[in-house]
Amino acid sequence: MRPGTAAAVVAATVIGAGAAAVAVGRYAGDVALKPSSDRPLPGDPRLTVHSVTEERIALTRSLASLRPGTYGLTGSGCHAIVGEVVHGAPHPADAVVRRLERVTRGTLKPGHRVRLTPQVHLGNPRDALGLDCADVDIPGELGPLPAWFVPAVRDTWVITAHGLGTTRAHPMVLMPFLHRHRLPVLDLAYRNDPGAPRTADGIHHLGETEWRDLDAAIRYAIHHGARDIVLHGWSAGATMALRAATHSALRDRISGLILDSPVLDRHATVRALAAARGVPRALLPLAVRAAEGTTGMPVDRPADAADPTALNVPTLLFHGPDDLIAPWTASRSFAARRPELITLHAVPHAPHAAMWNADPSGYEEALRRFLTPLM
Repeated sequence: MRPGTAAAVVAATVIGAGAAAVAVGRYAGDVALKPSSDRPLPGDPRLTVHSVTEERIALTRSLASLRPGTYGLTGSGCHAIVGEVVHGAPHPADAVVRRLERVTRGTLKPGHRVRLTPQVHLGNPRDALGLDCADVDIPGELGPLPAWFVPAVRDTWVITAHGLGTTRAHPMVLMPFLHRHRLPVLDLAYRNDPGAPRTADGIHHLGETEWRDLDAAIRYAIHHGARDIVLHGWSAGATMALRAATHSALRDRISGLILDSPVLDRHATVRALAAARGVPRALLPLAVRAAEGTTGMPVDRPADAADPTALNVPTLLFHGPDDLIAPWTASRSFAARRPELITLHAVPHAPHAAMWNADPSGYEEALRRFLTPLM
């Protein structure tokens, strides 16, 4: 082969390999960030139902099935609510017995494959919780955003934003508590959620663009009588809340932030999501790079999803060391930079965005103390 021809072949091979790497990276990045409540998250294994009675259910023994607290249990065509581990109940060595609160859809039978989820309830606040609610459409930049409004007498509204792997049904875990304290709740579905407008790329931007839908919800609440706004976000929804608190033209109406498992180290989150969804380890750096390019996440500031020095409202941050998606260390560092403004409430033995699930009473007491001066 002539030298010129050989060089051309090598160049074509390199270019082809580079193009293939880019394509693979984009695919891996899309897999990591495609919104879906059906895909498992890291630390979210499939479990097998061993046995079921009216009050108890035996599941595969694992770190996940041994977690304390209350969770949704979801599988193909079925959903249930499970409570604490029942100690002392007879069971096989490879199983864990939990309290079965109720089956909310379908039936549970031995052999069914299920997983635990922090999204405890199905349906809407009226059907699931018996709370009066209205279906409203919030004018967003991409089109109408569906939301549930649970009315109450105070003029401080709580606007909720769910996170990765869940839907607007997730914040329903706190609606009974907020309703008891007479706080109106606006529970938002944002871009790429079921029923909401879709973006051209169809992927989650980890709050980089989604916060503008939360901004639209703030505008809606003020137009409909809210004097002050408290933003409560989970996971990437917490990052949305941070963005709104520092970027919104209406940020002076925000009186407090509640952040549950905020996504602050986006590199770590993208890697964890990609790995959980089957992207080989060798491709994880490509997935991160592709996600950065698609979402606009700055390459030179991977750990700064928001700047705590820009905050000027009281902030309550729930997080714990067992989160495999949003690193606990990032939240500790974030809170340490503004200790006079940010209160960090640590929750052990809780997976991502499940701080309430692991300790409902402790979570709600911390929330009560935080919200009382803001009501």
